[in-house]
Amino acid sequence: MSKHLERDIHLLHQKLMNLFGIVEKMIDKAVRALCEKHVDLAKEVIEADTLVNTMEVEIEEDCLKILALHQPFAGDLRRIATVMKINVELERMADLSCNIAERAECMHQHPYFPMPDELPTMVNEAKKMIRTALDSFVDSNADLARHVISLDAEVDRYNLEIISELKTLMRKDPSLVEPALHCFSASRHIERVADLAENIAEDVIYLVDGDIVRHQHSDFEPTKKETGNA
Repeated sequence: MSKHLERDIHLLHQKLMNLFGIVEKMIDKAVRALCEKHVDLAKEVIEADTLVNTMEVEIEEDCLKILALHQPFAGDLRRIATVMKINVELERMADLSCNIAERAECMHQHPYFPMPDELPTMVNEAKKMIRTALDSFVDSNADLARHVISLDAEVDRYNLEIISELKTLMRKDPSLVEPALHCFSASRHIERVADLAENIAEDVIYLVDGDIVRHQHSDFEPTKKETGNA
């Protein structure tokens, strides 16, 4: 790798890490706004989306410039391709954070709505996936990325439990239909954030091993120890 290419890739990584940090904060604020009915946090999330959009475009342009100027190949080419893909996933995460924040603003009008008990746990699992996906990218650790993929089934399970609980609640008390639907939507958005973390993990595996593992997740099922079963 030439010194100029090495420098440009280093700067590109710094920009991607900055974007990662902003998006991670947006997700944290959005779910706090939802669970704590903190409308001010929701507004902060929505306001931050413009910055994320600007950074996403800038990173994409930088990737294209590197491809045009340096014509990288092999591992360097995979790295640029991976950055471009992760960049898109992060921008989508930011959009989902805004969607969660919007649901939180609506939930603010229903302060006594009983939030599902599983929701905070689901949120923590999704945030763990995001953080681990970032670590796997920083460390170029394919095993850690595979672990992220194994965690997604647990988030899916919590989402289904929350939806089932909300359906029961709406049947019992029609006056709760509106806030329950907002919560239903927020839960689906959180589940989708976890899916995007899974996508980033797939990108890391491609970066490190050169393997495309989409649709091959049966190899990454969680172990009994990971799921807490005996």
